[in-house]
This record gives sequence, C-alpha cells and structure tokens, in this order.
Amino acid sequence: MNKVILMGRLTRDPEVKYTQGENTMAIARYTLAVDRRFKRDGEAAADFISCVAFGRQAEFAEKYLRQGIRIVVTGRIQTGSYTNRDGNKVYTTDVVVEEQEFAESKNVQNHAAGQAAAGKPQVDPDGFMNIPDGIDEELPFS
Repeated sequence: MNKVILMGRLTRDPEVKYTQGENTMAIARYTLAVDRRFKRDGEAAADFISCVAFGRQAEFAEKYLRQGIRIVVTGRIQTGSYTNRDGNKVYTTDVVVEEQEFAESKNVQNHAAGQAAAGKPQVDPDGFMNIPDGIDEELPFS
C-alpha cells in the first residue's frame, strides 16, 4: 500500500500550469514544510516535501492555497528520474495529492497572529495554550 498523510505549511504559493491540447488539465506544484516531531539541540526542524496535484485538486490549490497556510494532504509517493542538461541523472520524489484540506480556519490564523503581536500566549482552538520553544528544560516532566 502506498499512502501518505502530511500536515504542514506551504512554503510559497502553488505554481500552476495547464496542459495544452483539447482537454486541458491543471497541474499544481507546491512544497509543504512539515515539522519534525523531535528537535535536535533544541532547534525546530522541518522536512520540505514536494507535492503535485492534478485536475480539480490543482484548481483548488490555485484558487485557495497560499504561502503559510496550514493544510493536510493525503496522497501517494511517486518516484522518478531524468537526465539533466549536464548529463547527470536526477532522482525525484513527489507526493501525488489525492485530497487536500485546510488544517486551521482563517479566523484561527488571524487570531493567533494578533495574539502573538500583542504578546499574549497563543491558544489552540481546542483550548490548550501553545508551549513556547526552549521551555522544555523547565517542565517538571519529560
């Protein structure tokens, strides 16, 4: 089984192109920054995952997805290769998007940004306060 579920933020607006010919189809490419669960030396780390969407999913990406938006993507991993202009073989790995949806509402994004600017602690929609980075050493449990 080849199934992938990712949650992350878009690193930039999707790049959308349309195929030529009688039946044109949209193809959207974007990169998700997916936080790693564990931190090394107290620094947050992320993986940058290339995603490609076709047809209606690509049109959705073009219309609604923007840099910084947090989304959930389900799809499958697809690998490939090609020879570049220098004659070197380049290997590729993409997630082919089957479904994509917003992971937070626009109101939550705006609310969190306003609280951060005001110096107030950020609270998730479920009512839990976000723990600031670097406070791990001060917690009474691990």
